Amino acid sequence: MPAIDARDVTKTFRAGWPRRRVTHALRGVTLHVARGTIFGLLGPNGAGKTTLLSILATLLLPDAGTVTVLGHDVVREATEVRRRLNMSTGNASFLWSLRAEEIVAFYARLYGLYGRALARRVDDLLELCELTEYRRVLYNELSTGLKQRVALAKSLVNDPELLFLDEPTLGLDPDISVRVRQRIAALRRERGMTIVLTTHYMREAEELCDEVAFIKSGLILARGTAADLKRQIALGDVITFRFDPPAPWLAEAPGVLRYVEGDGRVVCTVDDAEKRLPELLRALFAEGVVVRDVRVSEPELEEVFVELSR
Repeated sequence: MPAIDARDVTKTFRAGWPRRRVTHALRGVTLHVARGTIFGLLGPNGAGKTTLLSILATLLLPDAGTVTVLGHDVVREATEVRRRLNMSTGNASFLWSLRAEEIVAFYARLYGLYGRALARRVDDLLELCELTEYRRVLYNELSTGLKQRVALAKSLVNDPELLFLDEPTLGLDPDISVRVRQRIAALRRERGMTIVLTTHYMREAEELCDEVAFIKSGLILARGTAADLKRQIALGDVITFRFDPPAPWLAEAPGVLRYVEGDGRVVCTVDDAEKRLPELLRALFAEGVVVRDVRVSEPELEEVFVELSR
């Protein structure tokens, strides 16, 4: 049984008066997430990512479709689902006058922890999220990175089987982002936790996620591993040359899908680098072009994102 089984989910928001504005946030989303995986949900702003996460976390009701999370229907069995999952957001906001340890303890009490069990849980989570030395610091005095770690600690108070992370590294410095990603990977590795995250950072998705899905205008446009998506979009392989004299005719060579020249380099996107590179080199040598450098790489996941967002 998958951790998440969503079928034909729709959600529409209506607002405004006298001219009523209708927003179709989800238009029949079907999504399956295997247990014990890190699944990435990617898409531009307004694509429906947060709406879908909110439905999966029982914070919103779907207009139509069925959603099963950890074997329970999110509408009829919402209470059982909530016991077994948790959520953290990159825009977390807690009461400014509470200390870090008080915030974690407050949410742990909501899950029935008291006394020594509560104290142990708070200590463990503060240590896990590297917050022990900041435990008595007021929330409004914490840096953005520390606030993010408090939000992550809060989301682990019930040791969830399923964890939703909405932009977990939003606005963080690169070094802090790396540490947060390491912590996320450790949660899956050490606890077998299923994690669903939304992100705009393609490197983050490629580094963490077993699978990703692209959503736009309330529809899932593609899903699979990063490598699968690159093949589905047919972006091709990238060959970067440095040569002289210029050879603009290379743009018309067989198998060349895209030709970009600049900064003393030529970047060719080809259908199959293994097949086309020898052909291109032979053609360049035949024309007396001196090749000073050549590199072959796969397209970045960011390029898939750009193509699907158009």
